Amino acid sequence: MGSAATVPEEMKLNVICRLEPGCLGPEGASKIDDFCQYILDEMNALNSGFISLAVVPRNDKSLPEMQFNMSGRKLSRDQAGKYLQKFDKSLDDFEGELEGKLEVLIDKFMGY
Repeated sequence: MGSAATVPEEMKLNVICRLEPGCLGPEGASKIDDFCQYILDEMNALNSGFISLAVVPRNDKSLPEMQFNMSGRKLSRDQAGKYLQKFDKSLDDFEGELEGKLEVLIDKFMGY
C-alpha cells in the first residue's frame, strides 16, 4: 500500500497512548491533564492516513500504556505491527518516533 496511503477513518489503526503522571515529575498528577491538552496539536502530526493517535493521562493503572484498536475492537501488539507493515512502517519505529516526540514536548512543557 505504501506510506502515502489513506484509509477510511474506521479502518485506521487507533493508538491510545496513556502517559504516567510521573513523567512530569513529583507534581505530575496535577499537570498531566494540562500537558495532554498542551501537546494535542503536536501529537496530531504523528497521525497519518492510516494511524489515529490519542494521548491521554494514565489514571487507571490497570489499563495498558499503549492500546491498539480498529473498527471498535482491540488489537494485540503483534496485530498492530502487521497492520503497519502494510504501509511500510514498523511498530518499533512508530513507538520510537512517539517517545522521541514526547521527550521533547515534556522538556518544552517543563521549561527545560
